[in-house]
Amino acid sequence: MNSAVISCESLRDDGVFSSHADGQGESKGGQPKDASSSHLAYGILDNPPWYLCIFLGIQHFLTALGGLVGVPLILAKDLCLQHDPLTQSYLISTIFFVSGICTLLQVFFGVRLPILQGGTFAFVAPSLAMLSLPAWKCPEWTLNASQVNTSSPEFIEEWQKRIRELQGTVMVASCVQMLVGFSGIIGFLMRYIGPLTIAPTISLVALPLFESAGNDAGIHWGVSALTIFLIVLFSQYLKNVFVPVPVYGRGKKCHMAKFNVFQVFPVLLALCLSWFFCFALTVTNALPKSPTAYGYMARTDTKGSVLSQAPWFRFPYPGQWGLPTVSLAGVFGIIAGVISSMVESVGDYHACARLVGAPPPPKHAINRGIGIEGLGCLLAGAWGTGNGTTSYSENVGALGITRVGSRMVIVAAGCVLLLMGMFGKIGAAFATIPTPVIGGMFLVMFGVISAVGISNLQYVDMNSSRNLFVFGFSIYCGLAIPNWVNENPEKLQTGILQLDQVIQVLLTTGMFVGGFLGFFLDNTIPGTPEERGLLAWSQIQEDSEETVKASKVYGFPWGIGTKFCTSSCTRVLPFWPRLDPRGDKTGVNQLTQCPQTSSGKKLWGVTETKM
Repeated sequence: MNSAVISCESLRDDGVFSSHADGQGESKGGQPKDASSSHLAYGILDNPPWYLCIFLGIQHFLTALGGLVGVPLILAKDLCLQHDPLTQSYLISTIFFVSGICTLLQVFFGVRLPILQGGTFAFVAPSLAMLSLPAWKCPEWTLNASQVNTSSPEFIEEWQKRIRELQGTVMVASCVQMLVGFSGIIGFLMRYIGPLTIAPTISLVALPLFESAGNDAGIHWGVSALTIFLIVLFSQYLKNVFVPVPVYGRGKKCHMAKFNVFQVFPVLLALCLSWFFCFALTVTNALPKSPTAYGYMARTDTKGSVLSQAPWFRFPYPGQWGLPTVSLAGVFGIIAGVISSMVESVGDYHACARLVGAPPPPKHAINRGIGIEGLGCLLAGAWGTGNGTTSYSENVGALGITRVGSRMVIVAAGCVLLLMGMFGKIGAAFATIPTPVIGGMFLVMFGVISAVGISNLQYVDMNSSRNLFVFGFSIYCGLAIPNWVNENPEKLQTGILQLDQVIQVLLTTGMFVGGFLGFFLDNTIPGTPEERGLLAWSQIQEDSEETVKASKVYGFPWGIGTKFCTSSCTRVLPFWPRLDPRGDKTGVNQLTQCPQTSSGKKLWGVTETKM
């Protein structure tokens, strides 16, 4: 049977189809699928048919749409662009384009896990803090729509000099992230990071976002409830329902086969159905026309100006807004955002590996991932997105729902982002998705992300008062401290503006506060490896099959490091895969997740999370 054909014979014992060439549960290259990925429709090394990759890539793009579109729109007011929707669409197209480039770089040369890259909210707070300085506040006339001429040189210079300042600060701060990643500092710290560090970090990625997700959903709770209902219905109740679809195979030619479409496309189907529901309510004027009325933002024509003014084709390029400038205050603030972004990304790497049935990411893969994210921030600054890039936690949540972990799907998503960035009108069309639809989707995704973080506690002795204190205190402070700092920013004034910005950004980032406290307490309060969960987290028998699996997942593509670039000089690089004595890359030693036991045995393992 052709690998692009999905038929009834390709069903596995657990009711999830497999599209492998021989139908025997083998991934590409004939390697048997391990037990940790048996719950997946497609594992990380599997290559779904090209048409499935496109649809699944679009779904991941839609999952990240809220963050991709939200960042430019949040910055628009402080960039003096609140009355210039056309330039806002240019920023959206630019962040699409750069996110596509960064996604492809991460999948092929970075950590090599199926994680989408996109704009980061960790950079928004320091960016707004910099733009709120007296020197960068928007003139009064730019706040009045009747006085704004968007084509005048004076207005263009007003917003371009601000975004050039953001460009320069992001580019300088990104060099710090590249240094931390490619030098191996992150990989060195990973030996001290266990479940009690990862759990609060991942959980607090989503928990503090309940307010923003709830506000978006609250625009129209009926539409949001419909979106939530459809996602839950498709991903949980109908996941094992197979729908007959026409397929073409070399043997049987055209014939009908069964495909579990609800499990693979729950988010995409839900968004499309909810959008058409809002469209019908808009056409029939069932939704209010007044901008101040409840439910107005559920209309599909509220953002029509962006779609009508955006060009069909526009190619973003580096320096499109002019030569970047730099300020010391901005650099210090963005560096604080870089620290928070790295903490989140390390947690995302582990969560993603768990969900796609991959071995825990070794040190060299984490080093490369953080380094490539720094390179992505450098490219985002050069192109002028006004922001950086990071791994998307929303994408990790989508993996848990769809059970499709193939990185070829993320390659397709990266290509979709590139196309959306070049075709401005098509990219702007996605901004017409009603706000409550996006809010409903976020409520589901953020819940999955929090559950992934908490699931790490299954490896920890939760009957231990020590562990209960570490996790509970980290989570509670990760919620309480940012809330207090947001309400009392004047209490943290030191007299040094740059230092004030760094302190405020760090203490208002819940995942940084909770992750740091979890890391500090777990490594300073006495506890045995068994009690801390380090042994249960990583103890699985070492065998050659998993060594080969780790090599395929985290090694360089196209034979780099095995057939090409095998010089001994490259082996000392912290981000380069090692060669073990048998010639396999990514040897067992790189997968160490905890210190050696008393017998000297090094421990590592693959964990499984069934959502």
